[in-house]
Amino acid sequence: ATSYEEEGNPIYPPAELTLIGNGIPLGNHRAHRLTIDEIREYDYIIGMESRNVNNILRISGGKYEEKICKLLDFCGGGDIADPWYSGDFDTTYNDVVRGCEALLQAIMNK
Repeated sequence: ATSYEEEGNPIYPPAELTLIGNGIPLGNHRAHRLTIDEIREYDYIIGMESRNVNNILRISGGKYEEKICKLLDFCGGGDIADPWYSGDFDTTYNDVVRGCEALLQAIMNK
């Protein structure tokens, strides 16, 4: 998370149903706000849409821009629609899969 609003909350039930329906194993996940230490530590800091990236840049103090991007930047760009507003968890799931596959290919090509 890039804000404190959802910190500590479990997976949103409709999102959980979409993941289960696609065979994704779930644990006891809770929302956690990204920290500057995590931004420093990890090679990739990936947001789902422009607002996420702007919040990540704010948390980073404008540093580490070279490792901060959107998931769909790996496959043509764009924002992943927030299913909280659209209610369309399947489209969001498919976009995330497409982005993750492209990210994996980019990593393998390095």
